[in-house]
Amino acid sequence: MSHLAHIVRHPIKSVGYEDLQNAPLSEGRVLPFDRHWAVAHEAAELKGQPTEWLAKRNFVRGAAGHPLMAVRARLDEASETVTLSHPDAADITLRPAQDGAALIDWLRPFWPENRPAAAQVVSLEDQAMTDVPEPYVAVLNLASLHDLGQRMGRDLSIHRFRGNLWVDGWAPFEEFDLIGKTIRIGAAELQVEKRITRCQATTVNPETGRSDADTLAALEAAYGHRDLGVYARVVKSGMVAVNDKVEIL
Repeated sequence: MSHLAHIVRHPIKSVGYEDLQNAPLSEGRVLPFDRHWAVAHEAAELKGQPTEWLAKRNFVRGAAGHPLMAVRARLDEASETVTLSHPDAADITLRPAQDGAALIDWLRPFWPENRPAAAQVVSLEDQAMTDVPEPYVAVLNLASLHDLGQRMGRDLSIHRFRGNLWVDGWAPFEEFDLIGKTIRIGAAELQVEKRITRCQATTVNPETGRSDADTLAALEAAYGHRDLGVYARVVKSGMVAVNDKVEIL
């Protein structure tokens, strides 16, 4: 029987991941507080706070700043306070909306000096700074990850791929066959809409912040594409929790 194995969110885009035991999913919304904040760099296509979704090229991110991939986060939703940790830095606790300067100072060692410098923390009340403008939840398949890892001769952490919901019990890459279908997880239902094409960030080990596995070349060689996981849209609100049954409707 297929079940939900992991729930993961990323309160600040590309700056930390957080494992959850449960979460409410709302129709037409992303996982709560996923990519709620993002750190724009000096070359970003905006002045002040954004008024609409912006492409990932405007932000500091793990594809360019590999050490960022080793950041872990813990969000207190009530106070909107985030605690960040990294193997090469002291922990810091801050409110991203108010403490942008402190966040940027903490991130500076993890961002290449030859890139436009981190400049400001941005957010939109009703728009997550995910890689696509649609309010998707990223659904990934543990069997697909394990199949890729076996072909590469190594274990691959789920946190290389920055998904939200990880399903155990599907066949490898069965998620691609679900496009256009609806799945039920706990009390929520999601319509699967499109594949997720991966980027250089997935080559980075989230324990060390160093690139150590050519996941993109391995995907191309084994399957003829660079896709892992699918985007899904919440069509029925409800709570989801680790170990919930996953059904294909």
